[in-house]
Amino acid sequence: MPNQEPPVVFDRERAASYDKQRAKMAPLKDALHLCIRMVLSDLPANARMLCVGVGTGSELIELALAFPQWQFTAIEPAAPMLAICRQRAEECGIASRCTFHEGYLDTLSESDSFDAATCILVSHFITQPKERRDFFREIAARLRPDGYLVSSDLATDMLTSTFNSLFEVWLRIHKYAGLPVDRAAFGRDVAVLPHQEVESIIASSGFETPVLFFQTLLIHAWYSKRTP
Repeated sequence: MPNQEPPVVFDRERAASYDKQRAKMAPLKDALHLCIRMVLSDLPANARMLCVGVGTGSELIELALAFPQWQFTAIEPAAPMLAICRQRAEECGIASRCTFHEGYLDTLSESDSFDAATCILVSHFITQPKERRDFFREIAARLRPDGYLVSSDLATDMLTSTFNSLFEVWLRIHKYAGLPVDRAAFGRDVAVLPHQEVESIIASSGFETPVLFFQTLLIHAWYSKRTP
């Protein structure tokens, strides 16, 4: 992750309420996690996973329970979020297979090589294309050749005639979940780009052409492999 201040600071109080506040949107997360499991199901039984911007650990726990021999490195700059991730891992009995790293991606050694990396709803907070490209290059540097990247971000073409209609539905689901939406943050704090532009950034960062395998409203997810 880039060394920059995030638009939302996850202090202890905000981190503690994060999952509860998003409980009503869990079906979207669950569908994404199921698809991620299918994408990564051909990895070795003892695969080594890098979870970038792991937050409270949702995808880590999902994958660790599904693949009981995988090893995980969880990296997260917000200490309160990482603490909750560690606590959840301990409660699920998977902490012994996890390494928890507080910091940004460039503070993690490149000496280790991972079979796959997840980066879920992280890179859209990097608003400058060059920095976003460098971010994905940092991930590529830590993957073995042909290692998987699974990345998910908000993406859409905000200049199309259909954007306002889709965004209205986005507002409705957040209202249903009791979550606020700052329309002004789109394009300012969150780089919401057409999905083709996101794919181009990933492909120019040491990966094969990304495959769009999932979409729910503005949430898109891709998988790609590091180029040899």
